[in-house]
Amino acid sequence: MTLDVLQVVTSTDRRGAEVFAVELGRALDGLGLRVRTVALAPGPSGGLDVTALGPRPLAFSTLRRLRGAAGDASIVVAHGSRTLPACALALAGTGVPFVYRNIGDPTYWAGSWSRQTRVRWMLRRVAAVVAVAPAAATILRERFGVSPERVTAIPTGASASTFAPVPLSARARARADFGLPADAPVVVVLGALSVEKDVGLAIDAIGASAGFYLLVAGDGSERMALEARAETTAPGRVHFLGSVDDPVPVYAAGDVVLLTSRTEALPAVLIEAGLQGLPVVTTDVGFVREIVVDGETGLLVSRRDSRAVATALERARREGAALGAAGRARCLSRFELRAVAEQWASVLRERGEP
Repeated sequence: MTLDVLQVVTSTDRRGAEVFAVELGRALDGLGLRVRTVALAPGPSGGLDVTALGPRPLAFSTLRRLRGAAGDASIVVAHGSRTLPACALALAGTGVPFVYRNIGDPTYWAGSWSRQTRVRWMLRRVAAVVAVAPAAATILRERFGVSPERVTAIPTGASASTFAPVPLSARARARADFGLPADAPVVVVLGALSVEKDVGLAIDAIGASAGFYLLVAGDGSERMALEARAETTAPGRVHFLGSVDDPVPVYAAGDVVLLTSRTEALPAVLIEAGLQGLPVVTTDVGFVREIVVDGETGLLVSRRDSRAVATALERARREGAALGAAGRARCLSRFELRAVAEQWASVLRERGEP
């Protein structure tokens, strides 16, 4: 029997959870499952080739179409954010089980008592919860009351064939395409330009680093403010690309990948960089220590201070070869997409087959 899986993401924007869902769907197809992915609503940036069900994530028409789309599914996977309340409401009484993938740090996105209460109520309606790290699974059990038999940890994954080490010729070509100097150190930031990503800290660190350039791929509500900040702090050394369909050339241009978020779970950008053998510098948030062993596979910054970030960038550039090689080995052993998909297939078959 072929298992029919409906995956639900929040929007058509190319953000981490959405992109991972599409890639996971392809990998699950290769394992014999039949997977379809839809978005609750269009995103402001778009770029993801999936159908949007309605005008807004929790609009009545969206929920009605979600209920209809789930009619032929053996099981539904809700990939974080608004997909939890959407599936809890739309699938009520249908008998179709759904699995919720927790994509963030539960202590951050459900910090208040009232929000915890709502989340606990919704989580009681899921067949299983998949957390991105063992520590997240523990929080879901202890703080949100998810029973141990319904929660498991499966990490974010990325394809080692897509994200492979970049030859020097590709690096030179990428830098030329992006208008970057051939011989200057280049730092790469990929992600939404939102408050929680705090790309302003990255810009300030570039301003405090002599000669470094910053390549920013992503879009969002903070873009105009960040562009103005870059002109003041590091004039001529910060390049904004907007949303990109293919991040590989962006990585190819870089010497170091930087993440300055205020909150994260298990960010794919660090895994993708690791698979390519690029050194990473990241704020010590969420569950990034699952990916980055400080001083061995990358560098952690514990203080939200531009000088501390700048110092870490300079060290990462000096030790890039060793950090990148160790990071690649760790990511290959823990986060390769095929192995991650096999874990997902096991959960879905257990919960979705009659």
